[in-house]
Amino acid sequence: MTGFALSDEQVCERWVYDPYFQYFSGEEFFQHAFPHERSDLSHWRSRLGDKLELLLAESLRIAHQAGALRTSDLARVTVDTTVQPKAITFPTDAKLLHAAIKGLNRLANRHSVRLRQSYLRIAKRAAMMAGRYAHAKQFKRHRRELRLLRARLGRIIRDISRKIAGKAEIEAALQWPLARASQIRSQQQRQRGWKLYSFHAPEVECIGKGKASAPYEFGVKASIVTTNARAPGGQFVLHAKALPGNPYDGHTLGAVIAATERLTGRAIERVYVDKGYRGHDTKSPRRVFISGQKRGVFGVIKRELRRRSAIEAVIGHMKNDGHLGRCHLKGRPGDAANAILSAVGYNLRRVLARLKILLHLILAALLRPARVHPPSKRLLNGRLISVLGRVRD
Repeated sequence: MTGFALSDEQVCERWVYDPYFQYFSGEEFFQHAFPHERSDLSHWRSRLGDKLELLLAESLRIAHQAGALRTSDLARVTVDTTVQPKAITFPTDAKLLHAAIKGLNRLANRHSVRLRQSYLRIAKRAAMMAGRYAHAKQFKRHRRELRLLRARLGRIIRDISRKIAGKAEIEAALQWPLARASQIRSQQQRQRGWKLYSFHAPEVECIGKGKASAPYEFGVKASIVTTNARAPGGQFVLHAKALPGNPYDGHTLGAVIAATERLTGRAIERVYVDKGYRGHDTKSPRRVFISGQKRGVFGVIKRELRRRSAIEAVIGHMKNDGHLGRCHLKGRPGDAANAILSAVGYNLRRVLARLKILLHLILAALLRPARVHPPSKRLLNGRLISVLGRVRD
């Protein structure tokens, strides 16, 4: 439930004791148990697929109907990418090893696999001391705690593998968690290639956008398309999509333009992007203008290119006012759904702001007191005469 920034597990837990959640879910009587499995929420998002884009199209239709968005505003757009961070802690080696130990113990208890030793107490203390030693720059002691965690994790992996041998159902259920734990145990801090950054969210990627405040962000890349000119209701998001795999920005531009045209039903005349899109793959490269470009930039195009940076404020509002800044939904379908729902929420907030302004204008006109004009006065032969005919000395 992105409106409350809750994960699937937290939604299931809160639904049981919150009567408002149950009422808006259609329940007539208070229920004391959640009627579905937590995984049903993930399966439901997977079944939705690309149908959430229809919700984004509906938000644009409402904005157009309310007078906040004009059809001409859809012809010139700005495209940019950002990082949608996942709801995970910063992935240090000690945290990952500790999370793998806790995760395997939890799965072993769920499948009734009795471990020789859980190492939960030892792993908790080792992870805590590793963080303290690293903060104090005592790296030899820090590496000693990491070796202890890796050794205990290896013992748990081998213990589970021995005890589930020959049990096909449990082997199938624990195959992927054991593979993730083995990857966490074997990977090094500065190794090249693919790495696992979260035990419970293996889809998380490390993305560096060159920002001084956050050199590396952990989540998924997302593409955002907004109107270039300011519509009567502000700038609106025309398309939003998660881009797993951290692709190069220029290689995604062609597909993003085609999807935006399909969603809005309006051909895009000009596209404004930053320098990260150099070498793009669009069919009409002459209608794409890159920031800092000099050739072919004059007049209206020059003014519109200067407005390209206005998309940064839109992305900032989507992250701070919406939920693009931290995704709590599970898996890649959750990443895709969170990006689209953040865009829908942003558009609806723009429409509500527009309607609020109109309401204030209407109320101000209705509540304005009637102005009574005083009778006009004229000077005649040195005497002040009003229009009503009275004479004053």
